[in-house]
Amino acid sequence: MEELKAIENKEFENEMLKQVKELFLFSCYTGLAFADLLSLKPENIFTANDGMKWIKTSRAKTGTPVYVPLLKQAISILNIYNQDAEYIFPSTTNQNINRGLKIISEICEIKKHLTFHLARHTFATTITLMNGVPIESISKMLGHTKLSTTMIYAKVTQSKVAMDMAMVQQKMNENE
Repeated sequence: MEELKAIENKEFENEMLKQVKELFLFSCYTGLAFADLLSLKPENIFTANDGMKWIKTSRAKTGTPVYVPLLKQAISILNIYNQDAEYIFPSTTNQNINRGLKIISEICEIKKHLTFHLARHTFATTITLMNGVPIESISKMLGHTKLSTTMIYAKVTQSKVAMDMAMVQQKMNENE
């Protein structure tokens, strides 16, 4: 989370780095793969009856339908881009994004090897799993057809186990 916040809080004057940051963060907050992000169209964004904004799309890789409720961080990034264009985000290559992420990681002093695909891992672990979202819901949002695929992304960390057990203890204390 600290590394994610370091990227979020860093301002870039370079337009390419600014765009790389925005695309990467959008994927961190939605779990969209690179191909799915670039193929996102304004009609893929809708507002549900409860007022919450969602993405409704299909995975480019598998054709599996994907529905993702949008967090405010993702909505803020969406608002930067032209909603009247055919595609929401400008076309680029995965190679250019990963090259930009290498520069961003150096500037933000992040020791990890940042790649765009790491954004999906971040969504699965840091954003959802560590905040109590069930693995089944994470799997659905990532567009996986098998839970075992999601388990690769969402490795259960020691801190998650500690959080879960603290919650169990709290419930047990309440029942006493």
